[in-house]
Amino acid sequence: MKTALLCSGQGSQYVGMIKDIADKYPQIEELAKQADEVVGYPLTSICYEGPADKLKETRYTQPALFLHSAAVYEVVKDRIGLDAVAGHSVGEYAALYIAGVLSFEDALNLVSLRGQLMYVAGEDVQGTMFAVINLADDKLLEVCNSLTDAEKGLYVVPANYNSPGQVVVSGSAEHLRQHIGMFKDAGARMTKELVVSGAFHSPLMLPAQNKLEEAINSIDFNDAKVPVYANVTAAPLTSGEELRKLLIQQLTSPVQWTQTILNMHSNGISNFIEIGAGAVLQGLVKRIVSGDDIVISGYDKDF
Repeated sequence: MKTALLCSGQGSQYVGMIKDIADKYPQIEELAKQADEVVGYPLTSICYEGPADKLKETRYTQPALFLHSAAVYEVVKDRIGLDAVAGHSVGEYAALYIAGVLSFEDALNLVSLRGQLMYVAGEDVQGTMFAVINLADDKLLEVCNSLTDAEKGLYVVPANYNSPGQVVVSGSAEHLRQHIGMFKDAGARMTKELVVSGAFHSPLMLPAQNKLEEAINSIDFNDAKVPVYANVTAAPLTSGEELRKLLIQQLTSPVQWTQTILNMHSNGISNFIEIGAGAVLQGLVKRIVSGDDIVISGYDKDF
C-alpha cells in the first residue's frame, strides 16, 4: 500500500498545538526552540498558550502550522513509509521540508515571511474569501469571470478547489460581498464567508508574491526524495527547480486539491495520512476518493 502524507493548511490551528506532542516526546522541545530562534519571537509560546486571536493572525498562523507538521513528522518519520507528499496552501512548505527540498530553517523563514507579506497585503487591499457549496466548477468560473474587472482592480477568482462541490472563491472584499448572491443564482446551495485577513490565492496577493519571489530565489531547492504534488498543477514533481517556480506562483494561483488527491489515487496511493493540526484534509479526501482500498487517518497523539 502506497502512502502519502498530507500537511494541513490555514484554519487547522488551535491553542495548545505542539504542546500535546512535546509533552510526550521531549525531543520536540529542541525543534520548537530552534523555531523560536529562526523567527525571532516566541512562536512556541503562541502555539502553546495563544491567545486564540493572536494565533489566528496569518503572520503567526502560518509558521505555527509549519512547526506543527514538522514536529509530527519528527516523531513518526521512522515508523511510516512515505511514497509521496502534498500540503494544502501553506502546508506545501511543510511538504517540501519533509521531502528534503528545503531545510527546516529555510522553510520556516519562507513561511514566516509569507505570513507577514500576506498579512500586510490584506491590510493594504481589503479582500475576503467565500466557500461556495454545490456549484459545478464551470458555472462557478463563469460567475467569477463576470465579476472580475482587472482594469478597475476588482477580482473574484477560484482560490481552493477543495473537493467536488466545495470551492473557495477569493476577491475584492466589498465587491464580492455585494455580488455573492450571484453564485446562488447560478445554482449554489449555499455560500459562507471565511474568517481570513485577505484574498489569498488571488491577484490581490501579487505584491506579496513579488517580495516572496526574491526570498524563494535566494535559497537552495534540492530535488525531492519523494514526489511532491504541487498545489498549482496537482502533478507529482521531484525537480527542485520546478518546485521553486511553482511555489512562487502558488500565492496567486488556485490550490488544486481535488485533482491532487485524484492524481495520487490514480498513481496507486491509497493510504492518506494528515500530518498536522486538525482533520480538515481527512474530510476532504473522503469526499474526493472512495473504495475498499482507501485508508484515511490523522496523526494520533499517542502515536
